[in-house]
Amino acid sequence: MQVAPALPPRAAEDLQFIRDTMRRSAWFTAVPGWGLVGIGTTALLAALLARRQASPLGWIEVWVGEAVLAVSIAAVGMVIKARRSGLPLTSGPGRKVALGLLPPFVAAALLTFLLYWQGFPAALPALWLLLYGAGVTTGGAFAVRPVPVMGLCFMALGVPALFLSAHGDALMAAGFGGLHILFGAWIARKHGG
Repeated sequence: MQVAPALPPRAAEDLQFIRDTMRRSAWFTAVPGWGLVGIGTTALLAALLARRQASPLGWIEVWVGEAVLAVSIAAVGMVIKARRSGLPLTSGPGRKVALGLLPPFVAAALLTFLLYWQGFPAALPALWLLLYGAGVTTGGAFAVRPVPVMGLCFMALGVPALFLSAHGDALMAAGFGGLHILFGAWIARKHGG
């Protein structure tokens, strides 16, 4: 039996570079763990502020403001992490993640207006947790492993929110605050920040 000759050092380095590049391009790795921790922290503050609102519209304004802030934090975090890893955000997996996230997020935005104008704002925590979870789960199918798991956890919190509308702020804090912090720390530790 013949043994294959050892690769010259330069060829071994090139092969390792190719393997690393292929591994990184197969999954969207620009999910910002520390950014998720930041989003979770601002969501906990939003839950406290939202709880103090005297009207449903004020409550919605707080959470919509939090959503805008969260998207901003996520965008900055993704750009920083993508630059650090040397991969473009618009890579194949990046586009797939965006296409998985976008439809449920658009549906949540449109249904928010409908439920508010029809007089059902108490249904919004369930809607937001379920649709955010659905988007993160489907988009996360092309991301690192903790992302779709986080999405399923959001959906799991959305189920009791269907029946416990009086505890909507607590469930929103647990999801948008606690889950983001927990999974953000996991991603930061295991997947490079």
